[in-house]
Amino acid sequence: MVDARPSWTTELAYAVGIITTDGCLAQDGRHLSVSSKDVQLLETVRECLGLRVAITPYRGGNGWTYHHLQWGSRLFHAWLVELGLMPAKSRRLAALAIPDDYFVDFLRGCIDGDGSIVSYVDRYHVPKNPRYVYTRLYVSLVSASPPFLTWGQSTARRLLGVGGYLARKGNRAGSIWVLKYAKYESIRVLEQLYYKEDLPCLERKRQRAVRWLGVRKRRAK
Repeated sequence: MVDARPSWTTELAYAVGIITTDGCLAQDGRHLSVSSKDVQLLETVRECLGLRVAITPYRGGNGWTYHHLQWGSRLFHAWLVELGLMPAKSRRLAALAIPDDYFVDFLRGCIDGDGSIVSYVDRYHVPKNPRYVYTRLYVSLVSASPPFLTWGQSTARRLLGVGGYLARKGNRAGSIWVLKYAKYESIRVLEQLYYKEDLPCLERKRQRAVRWLGVRKRRAK
C-alpha cells in the first residue's frame, strides 16, 4: 500500500493518526518513521500499512527503551503532506484533510499515540461528607500545536457530539496543550472510537475503554 497512492480504509486512518502524533516525516521527502515505548503499537502500524521492515529498539536520553519503525516511500510521504502533515510538524500542525467517515479511526490512532484514557477514584471532598466519592474518567489528547487540537475539537463536536475543553500545560515558552473530555463526554467518545471488535488499536487502552463501556451497558439494563 505504501508504494502507491493509498485509498482510505479503517487501517490506514488509524495509522495516519499514529503518524500524526508519534511519527516523523523526513526532510528528504521519502523516509518516514514512528517511535514508541510500546512494541504492540508499532506492530499494529506495520500491519495496517503492509510493511515488512524490522522494529528496532533504542535507548532514549531518559534511559527508557523505545522502539523504532522506519520505511521509505516517496508517494506515501507526498500523500501525507497533501493531508497537511510535514517534517518538523510538532508545533506546525493544523487542520488535516481526514474524511469524515474515517475520523473516529484517525482519532483512535491519535489517542493511542499521544493521548490517554485515565480513570481514578476522587476522595478529595470526603472530609466534608463521606458520600462525596466520585469515579473520574478523562479521555485526552496532547499536542504542542493548539491549531491542531482546535481542529480536532471542532471536528469531534460536529461528528461525535462532544465539546471537551482545551488547556495549556507548562510555561509559555514550551507549552504543551491538551484537549480533554470529562466523564460523560469521555464515555461518548469511547463508544464511538471502539464501535466494533477487532479494530486496530493499542490493546491496553482498548481494555480500559471496554471496562468503562461494559459498566455503562450493565447499568443501562
